[in-house]
Amino acid sequence: MAEVCALGIDVGSTTAKIVGIDDKGHIVWHLLEQADPQVGKQVERFLELAREVTTTPSDPKDGGQKNGVPLIATGYGRKLVLQATRKVTEITCHARGIYRELGHGGTLVDIGGQDSKVIGISPKGEVIDFSMNDKCAAGTGRFLENTASRLGVALDRLGEVTLSTEEEVPISSTCTVFAESEVISLIAHGVATEPILRGLHRSLVKRVVAMIRSVGLRPPLMLSGGVVLNPAIPHLLQEETGEQVIIPHHPQLIGALGAALIGLDLLPKEI
Repeated sequence: MAEVCALGIDVGSTTAKIVGIDDKGHIVWHLLEQADPQVGKQVERFLELAREVTTTPSDPKDGGQKNGVPLIATGYGRKLVLQATRKVTEITCHARGIYRELGHGGTLVDIGGQDSKVIGISPKGEVIDFSMNDKCAAGTGRFLENTASRLGVALDRLGEVTLSTEEEVPISSTCTVFAESEVISLIAHGVATEPILRGLHRSLVKRVVAMIRSVGLRPPLMLSGGVVLNPAIPHLLQEETGEQVIIPHHPQLIGALGAALIGLDLLPKEI
C-alpha cells in the first residue's frame, strides 16, 4: 500500500468516516462506521488503526499532526476532534472532494442522515453558493428512516421497494412528525406500502430540488452522501430536474476526502 500522507475525518450525525491519501491525492485507506455518541473514543480508535497503516511515526509534539501527517476534521462533530490539525467546514470539504473525484464543477447535492446541502461549484472547483438544511429532518435520510419504519421496510430495501411501482400517494406534509402521522393514516385506510414509499421519496426530493433552485442549478448534477445509495433518490432527482445525475465511486467519503486533500496542501512542497 502507498504511504498515507494526509488524513481526513468526517464526523457525521449517522456515520463517521476517515480517509488516508497518498501524495497524489488518491485514497489508499479508509474506514466507515456508524457514528458513536462518544465521538472522542471513536476518533481515537480510528487514529489507532491509522497508525497501523502509516509509515511515518507519530510524534506527540507535532502540533496535532497525528501519525506524523496532517489530520483535518470536518462534519457536524469536527469540533470534538481534539487531535485535528485543522477543522474545516463541510461545504469546503465536500466541494474539494467532489472536484477531486470528478474533475469538474457543477451542482453538488449531499444528502446525509440529519442534514442536506446543495453546493454550486465553479469550473475551477471553487464554492460559488450553497444552501444547507440542518434545522429540520425533512429533506434528509432521517425523514425516510422515521416514516419508513412505520411501514416495516428495511432501510437497505427502501429504494428497491419504491421503484417497484409507478403508483404514488402524495405526502403533503414536509415536516417529519406530520408526515409520520400522515403515513399512519394511510396505512389505516389500507393504502399499499409501495405507493406510500414513492410519495415519501418524492416529498424528500422536492424539498432538495427547492434548495437546488435557491442556489441555481449548474449542470452537471452530482450526488454524495449515504442516502444517494438508495437508488430511488437519484432516479426521482433526475425526473424532477430533467438533469442526468452523477454519483462518485465512494459517495459517503467525499467530505473526508476533501478534508484529507486540504491536509495535503499543508505539507511542504518539494522544489
